[in-house]
Amino acid sequence: MIAVIDYDAGNIRSVEKALISLGEQVHITGDAEKILSADKVILPGVGAFGDAMANIRRRGLEPVIRDVAESGKPFLGICLGLQLLFERSEEAPGMAGLGILKGEILRIPEAEGMKIPHMGWNSLHLQNDGRLFRGIREQSYVYFVHSYYLKAEDEKIVKATTEYCTHIHASVEQGNVFACQFHPEKSSDVGLHILKNFVEL
Repeated sequence: MIAVIDYDAGNIRSVEKALISLGEQVHITGDAEKILSADKVILPGVGAFGDAMANIRRRGLEPVIRDVAESGKPFLGICLGLQLLFERSEEAPGMAGLGILKGEILRIPEAEGMKIPHMGWNSLHLQNDGRLFRGIREQSYVYFVHSYYLKAEDEKIVKATTEYCTHIHASVEQGNVFACQFHPEKSSDVGLHILKNFVEL
């Protein structure tokens, strides 16, 4: 069973639908016991970093998420879920992230002719043999919606990058913790393949 953490941060139903299409049993839940008893856990999310961290803390989910990350079971952050795993974000100065992974979230710099938020399909450069990307071709396209991007402290955990106004760390993997800035559940066949790789871990 896969637990999708519910903390009022959107895009949950599209993640659920994609997982069901892969034949998975899915529970959308904010219940600590159900999350901790799941085989795999996903932290989704769209919206603001500060609001999301406040919701997580108000619901008592921060220690639960840490326990999952330390348990060894596969854990996946998607979009805002990726950003929350890191230490801080320029979007919410003074608000600490979960700090499970080291790095920071920065605002995408403005560039002539480029719109922010970044909404659309971008190709991925794959590196460092990421398990989510087994069977995925170099320069495959995935779907992004974001105004802030990850700069991980350790380049070795970065498994995919993209370019949009700047160099963006698009996916990371450290032990059992995986995360994608893009939306695999909205990225057509490529995205489903990435999710399939996750559920088969």
